[in-house]
Amino acid sequence: MRKTLIIIPTFNEIDNIERLIRAILTIYKSPHILVVDDNSPDLTSELVSSLQVEFKENLFLLNRPIKEGLGKAYIDGFKWGLKRDYNYFIQMDADFSHDPKSLIDLFSSCEVSGNDLTVGSRYIEGINVINWPISRILLSYFASFYVRIITGMPIKDPTAGFVCYKRTVLETLNLDKIKFIGYAFQIEMKFKAFNKKFKVKEIPIIFTDRIKGESKLTKGIIFEAVSGVILLKLQQILGKI
Repeated sequence: MRKTLIIIPTFNEIDNIERLIRAILTIYKSPHILVVDDNSPDLTSELVSSLQVEFKENLFLLNRPIKEGLGKAYIDGFKWGLKRDYNYFIQMDADFSHDPKSLIDLFSSCEVSGNDLTVGSRYIEGINVINWPISRILLSYFASFYVRIITGMPIKDPTAGFVCYKRTVLETLNLDKIKFIGYAFQIEMKFKAFNKKFKVKEIPIIFTDRIKGESKLTKGIIFEAVSGVILLKLQQILGKI
């Protein structure tokens, strides 16, 4: 996983971030990790900063002054990485919902198999979700179906947040025009890459709900995703994507 940047946004993830960093860097020696912290009140960034002494070659920290949402955090992380010589960019959650052991599968799908964008999918082989209540599973599953119907994308898990991008994808997309911040951000990135004819691949993962910390899902994020999909389709019809 040489020349790979793993981007992890954080907001109040002090219970998870050290364990995640250690898990990743125990399994893999070469990738770099960029933690993008939104001024967490629980001092997540201070913990990460202290870990940089131990992992000075592999761990980096980008502090943002205010909480602006997941999408903005990833965009800033992408821009940070594009100023450097990374060839692959992997986005993942800080709460262990994404298994570090699956990072190599995402990377290999792009580096070995030649895909431009690889999605770690909860729904490509049935429903691979652990510890979610049935209501949350149904919301996510039918939201994904709704996105596929509206956009025409053949991606079964368009809101997935465990994704590997080749550098060329991020260089081609205009990151300053990525507007959404929650689940709609995940959809927007995939939709715009799909419209640019990049080769998109889904691979199965096991998604496990967080054990520590609080979910960031809100009604506002859900509304953004529902309305955002329609807006994206209209932009496509009008030739603005």
